[in-house]
This record gives sequence, C-alpha cells and structure tokens, in this order.
Amino acid sequence: MRDTASHLHGANLSMSAFLEQPAQWQNSVLGAICFSADAVESRMHAGMEVPCMCVPMQRLDAGESICETWHGSGQLTQGQSGDIHYRHDEGVLFGVITLSETQFEAGADKTPLQQATESAYRQVFALLDTLHYPYLFRFWNYIADINAHSFGLERYRQFNLGRQDAFLAHGRDVVGNVPAACALGLAQGPLTIAFLAGRVAPLNIENPRQISAYQYPQQYGPRSPTFSRASLVRLGQDEVLFISGTASVVGHATLHPADVAAQTRETMTNIEAVLAEANRLANQPGFDLASLHYKVYVRHPTDLAQIRAELERIVGIAPNAVYLQADVCRRDLLLEIEATAARPSISGQRD
Repeated sequence: MRDTASHLHGANLSMSAFLEQPAQWQNSVLGAICFSADAVESRMHAGMEVPCMCVPMQRLDAGESICETWHGSGQLTQGQSGDIHYRHDEGVLFGVITLSETQFEAGADKTPLQQATESAYRQVFALLDTLHYPYLFRFWNYIADINAHSFGLERYRQFNLGRQDAFLAHGRDVVGNVPAACALGLAQGPLTIAFLAGRVAPLNIENPRQISAYQYPQQYGPRSPTFSRASLVRLGQDEVLFISGTASVVGHATLHPADVAAQTRETMTNIEAVLAEANRLANQPGFDLASLHYKVYVRHPTDLAQIRAELERIVGIAPNAVYLQADVCRRDLLLEIEATAARPSISGQRD
C-alpha cells in the first residue's frame, strides 16, 4: 500500500490530510474507504468527486480517523450506476455502494438484509459486465449487528445467503474462483460495501491450515461464505496481494475462544501460511510479515494492548497497522486481521 510505480496502489491518510488534499490529487484516486466514529460523510462529500465509502468505526490506537485511498494510473473515468459510485482507469475499477435495509420488506423466503445484499451484489455484477471489468479482486463488507438474530437466523448468515444468491444469479463461481473479502459488524448503519475489480484474473489463494470458507459445513449457516483467503493480482510486472479478513480458525473451527493473545498468534500463523502460498505463486517471491499493511478489527477495546503487543512481537518491528473497533463474524472470535502488500517490478522498485 505504499506509493509505487504499480498500476494499483493504496495509501493510508489521516482524515484531515484526506480532506485537505488539493483537487489535482483527486485525479489519480480511484476511491477511498474512510473509518471514523464521527459523522463526517457530508463534509467529505462536499466538493469531492472521489467515490468514498464512510464506515462508522472507531480507531482504537493513537491517531485520528483514517482513510484508505486507492490510486490508479492514467486517465480516470467516474460515474454512477444505480446505487454504485465508481471510478476506473484502463485496468482497475473501484466502487462503493450503501443500501438501507428499510428499502426492503421481509418476504416469505428472504429477509431485508438478504434482499439488500443480493441487490447490492447484483448491481456490482451488472456494472462489471457493462464496463467489461469481469474479475473481482477484493470486497469490503460492513454490516450492522452482524451477530444479532432476526427472522430466525443470524444476520451474518442472512448476508451470506444474499451474497451467494447474487453470485449464482449472474453465473459467478461460488467455489474456487472467488474474490478476497472481509465482513465486519457495525453498531448501526446501512449495508456498506466497497470493491476492486479489473481486467486481469487474480490468482485466488487458499490456506492449507484451513478448510476453504466456501466449503464450510452447514453448521455455519445454510450457505457458505463466498470468498477466498487471498487474491494475488498481477498488473504487468507488478503484483498486489489482498489477504482477506483472517482469524483464529483452523480447519473450520474457532481456536482459543476466550484467549485474545492466543487468537492473535493463531491469526498471524494463518497469515504466514497464506504468505507462503502467495510467494509460491508470485513472480517475485518476497512477501513477508514486515511488508504487510494491516487492518486489525478488535471486538473489545480493552483487548487492544494484548493484541498490539503480540502483533509487534511476531512481526519483529512496529507493524504498519491500524486498529479499529468492530464485531467479527463469529461471536467467539475476538479479532480479525486483513492485510495488503504491493510488490512493484524490479525496475520500478522504490525504497
């Protein structure tokens, strides 16, 4: 996520820096995901053309609210399709969509959240078909009350039903060739989704320590989650690695349900296993823990010190990490970590 010669790269900016960037800076920005507990959406959108998703999530570590910005190259084109705001260059498209569940009425077979999720994903697939960006790299999903039950089913499981319904309706694979993703819980707010897609097929990576999420047994819901453990995207000679939300799961079971330090260690062991698979497939092996940019979702703010200490001990240096308060998709998971890294071509490498 550092500034490289890659066709696609990301950067984290403080909220104030993001809002103060000159208009010319926007010309290279595909889109942004801003995490803030404050109501800043109207301020951010005022005079800003960049598609921006606002996630009402508190940053726990020292520092102000953060914006994850994704940059493209060359001439950017922007637009709106249905509820989606998007921007793209010749090779990569970034989009955001928010849908309120109040737009949908509970039906005999589909809950409002399930319908909102299916509608959002159907809109995404239709846009990508129209603009010819067929390959999904990464999804970010944020859902209110993810662990709550309504209509007789946990809300995360309702989300998985709606997501897979849309994949199937558009003839998309629901096993194997699926994008990296995360799904985190918010205290309140609409269904909020951002995504990156492109014109080159990513390499979808699984973790040998885990059953693939799309093959989970039915005890985790009527439909399995539709995501891969990571996606490795090759853009020319450059490579970008998207590691999905990762937690203390081995096989398909949660380990260390009441021990946040042990969960942190298990999560990082899983990330190391994904890195080993990525390096096996990469044109330029060399992804390591120190090169990753981490987003750490923490269920209980009081656990921050333990999680941070473990992460720093394992990485060996002060990791490039942002810590956010969020609910995780299983009640017994105390944290989830996602990560990103970019490796530019040797000729374009920078310090």
